[in-house]
Amino acid sequence: MLTSKVAKRYAQGLLDFTNETNQTAAVFSEMKDVVKVMAESKDLNKFFLTPYIDSKKKIEVASEIFKGLSQSSQNLIKLVIKQGRESQLKNIAQEFINKVEDINGVQRLTLTTATEISNANIEEILKSSKLVNTSANFDLKRIINPEILGGYILRVGDQQIDASVKTKLNQVKKGFQLN
Repeated sequence: MLTSKVAKRYAQGLLDFTNETNQTAAVFSEMKDVVKVMAESKDLNKFFLTPYIDSKKKIEVASEIFKGLSQSSQNLIKLVIKQGRESQLKNIAQEFINKVEDINGVQRLTLTTATEISNANIEEILKSSKLVNTSANFDLKRIINPEILGGYILRVGDQQIDASVKTKLNQVKKGFQLN
């Protein structure tokens, strides 16, 4: 997923600030909460995207929803809303999380399968891949997509292993079309 320049800039600014004030770990945890709340609440997203609601009302609602967060996190949310960037709040929080994980050496993996698979199978897939450093920390996101028919697609950073049945069938189909 492409991250906007706006999200990257705000996240970098927040990271610089939290590094200077030794709040990175606390804000990291809070940004995970922000991402979770924004992902789970369609009504909140609609509210933030409504253009005729003024920023003061949006700040008031956001302050109530995120009142348990530190002052630094609350100030970021207020700033984002004041600047009219509330539609980017989830992306900013996610980008901050990504930047902190990059600093800590955490690999982000995405494993797409056609059906639910066991943890043992997941471990086997990760061990067999040369892209994954299984001795390091990693964050695994699992996606179920029946359209791939079988097999898996493993994405590590900007690299991908596509061992899906759908891709193999498409390759066979192309082979027949060429002959």
